[in-house]
Amino acid sequence: MIEANTRAQFDLTGEQRQIAALAAEIAQREIAPHIAAWDRERVFPRELYAKLNDAGLMGIIVPEQYGGVGADYVSYALAIEELARVDAGTAVTLSVHSMICSAIVKLGDEAQKEQWLPKLATHNAIAGFALTEPDAGSDAASIRSTAKRKGDCYVLNGRKQWCTNGGCATVTMGMFRTGVPGPKGVSAFLIDAATPGIVVEKVTEKLGIHTSNTVDLAFDDVKVPYEALLGREGDGFGNAMTALTGGRIGIAAQATGILAACLDASVMFAKERRAFGKPIGAFEGVSFKIAQMATDLDAARLLTYRAAALAGAGKPFAAEASKAKLFASTAARKHAAEAVQIYGGYGYTTEFPVERYYRDAKITEIYEGTSEIQQLIIARSLLGRLD
Repeated sequence: MIEANTRAQFDLTGEQRQIAALAAEIAQREIAPHIAAWDRERVFPRELYAKLNDAGLMGIIVPEQYGGVGADYVSYALAIEELARVDAGTAVTLSVHSMICSAIVKLGDEAQKEQWLPKLATHNAIAGFALTEPDAGSDAASIRSTAKRKGDCYVLNGRKQWCTNGGCATVTMGMFRTGVPGPKGVSAFLIDAATPGIVVEKVTEKLGIHTSNTVDLAFDDVKVPYEALLGREGDGFGNAMTALTGGRIGIAAQATGILAACLDASVMFAKERRAFGKPIGAFEGVSFKIAQMATDLDAARLLTYRAAALAGAGKPFAAEASKAKLFASTAARKHAAEAVQIYGGYGYTTEFPVERYYRDAKITEIYEGTSEIQQLIIARSLLGRLD
C-alpha cells in the first residue's frame, strides 16, 4: 500500500490513525485471504462480523455508555475506507449497520437506545435497512407499504426491495406509510427480525459487492409494538433522510477505499509489467492515468473527511456529504475502469482483483442516493427550491 504518500498529509489524530490501522490489519488478516473465493461464490461471511465486533468496529460510533467505542465520524470513515480497500461488500455492511446505530442515537428514545444499541455494539448483532420498494426508489416519499395502528401495536404490510443486511439483521429500520400520501404520511420503525410474518422473498443477485447481504423482504401482517415507532408518527421520511445523509459519508468512504485499492494495484502492476523493454509505468499513457488516480484519491479523502468532521462536530453537513459521495463514487467508477485498462487483458480476468473493483465501484453511484440525487441536493443548497 502507498498510504504514506496519500494520507500522511492529513491532520489525523493518534486515535484516528490507530483505528484506521486496526481496520486495515483486520482486513488484511481476516478478509484478504478469502475475498476472491467469497466474491466468486457469493458468500456472506457471517463469522467475520463476530471478529469485527470483538475489535469494536461494530460499535465504532455508538456512545460508550451503550457499550460502543464512541469514536468520531472521521475514525468511522477511515475504518470503512480501509475495509473497502480489501472488500467493498464488508464495508457497506458495516456502513449501513452504523447508519442505523447513528439513527437510533439521534432519533430513538432512551428505551430504544437501551434495547438495541448494546446488542448492535457488542453482541454480534447486525442492523438492516428497508426503504426501497418496487415503485419507490429515489422517490422515497411514494412508498406504499403500510403500518396500521391497532391498539398498542402497529400491523405492517408490504414489500421492500434491495434491503441491505435484510437477511442477516437482528433489527431492521423500515419505512411504512401510516397516514396521508407523500412524505408526511411516512413513519419509521425499528423491527425485530424475529417477529412473525417477515419473509425473505429473494436474495438479490448483483453485479458486485457479492459479500453484502441484499434481499427483498415481505411483511405480511407483521405485528410490532407501539414502542417500535422511531420518532413521531409521520416523521419517518425525515428520519430516513437523516439516516441517509449520515450514511452517505460511509458510501463516500467506501468509494474512496475502492479508489485507493485501484491505485495500489495500478502502481504495483505498472512497476512490474514490462513492455517494449521497460516497465509500462514509464509510458505516459499509463503514468498519467496513475497521476490522475492519485490526485482524485486525495480529493475524495478531503471531501469525505471534511463531511465526517462536520458531522462529528454537530454542524450541518448534508451538502458536504453529497459532494463527497458524488465525487468519490464517480472517481471510483472512473479509475476502476482505468485500472482494468492498465492491466490490459489481465484486468479482464478474475486472476487479478481490478475486475472486482470495477464491478464493486458502480453501485456507489446508485445506493443511498444516486449521483443525480446528490447533484439535486448540492444545487438546492445553493439555489434553494425553485420549483
